[in-house]
Amino acid sequence: MSASRLPFLVQRFFTQRLLEQQGLSAHTVASYRDTFRLLLAFAAKHVGRAPSNLQMEELDASFIEQFLRHLEQDRGNSVRTRNTRLAAVHAFFRFVAVSEPALGLQCQRILAIPSKRCEHGPVEFLTEVEAEALVAAPDTRTWIGNRDRTLLLVAVQTGLRNCELTALRRQDVALGTGAHVRCLGKGRKMRCTPLRPDVVAVLKEWLRRQPGEPGDPVFPSSRGGHLSADALQRLVSRNVAIARQACPSLKKKSVTPHTLRHAAAMSLLHHGVDLNVIALWLGHESSETTQVYLHADMRLKERALAHTNPSGVVPTRYKPPDPLLAFLESL
Repeated sequence: MSASRLPFLVQRFFTQRLLEQQGLSAHTVASYRDTFRLLLAFAAKHVGRAPSNLQMEELDASFIEQFLRHLEQDRGNSVRTRNTRLAAVHAFFRFVAVSEPALGLQCQRILAIPSKRCEHGPVEFLTEVEAEALVAAPDTRTWIGNRDRTLLLVAVQTGLRNCELTALRRQDVALGTGAHVRCLGKGRKMRCTPLRPDVVAVLKEWLRRQPGEPGDPVFPSSRGGHLSADALQRLVSRNVAIARQACPSLKKKSVTPHTLRHAAAMSLLHHGVDLNVIALWLGHESSETTQVYLHADMRLKERALAHTNPSGVVPTRYKPPDPLLAFLESL
């Protein structure tokens, strides 16, 4: 098989670079895999040949730009999703540039395709009243209701990511002195998140009624396996619909499982927890990522405004002294 053939390089990229050399998590590899599924399907339709018969030279910069437009215009993907797909393509062509120097110019042109700037809207989160209404929504007279209530309570208090929540095993939960849950987060970093006494009590009761082995999921599906991402979304949506009857403000919000993570972060922030501590709590690589929560709630800004004093100086508008500067100011 010729080394310039696409299948050979794609297989080496996933097995050698991503898994063997970089040791990326299953979630990251799955995201890259989904990108290549879309890319190869688009290429097969565009070129008129099966993916296994495609050549690297056919995936030039012009073709990648067509693929990116297809994502936005035909599939209706957001700019953020488009940039995520482009990042996976860039990672592949960086690998190709090293593995196949003869394709260096093609790789450089693709790597020069920039990410798009996208708007960063305010973080959607739940207030404490809304979070309480959501946790109270499940019918605890049923097995599913008990599971849902326990899961929602743990999610709102710990701020675990969706994948961390569904991957939680019984052996990852410590309910004695210093109660906490352990999870393997992004970058394969292990972290421990403490639990409140009320959450400990609910978890103890749930695990007592749901016996199992240490490696079994804390929140199993009805068949006993791990919850899928879709199942978690349906779980949240189902209970949000019920909670809206008791808490009308939820009708104005689009609530996803990730919204519960934001709710945990905002609760910590409102109770005066330092931003660096919240970053560690959430497993953020940098506290800069956590700064989005400072912009999320107007009450925080109003509190800051209350500490300012009027200077008594009437503000004036800047007037450029030069015609060229005036032109630049008008842009």
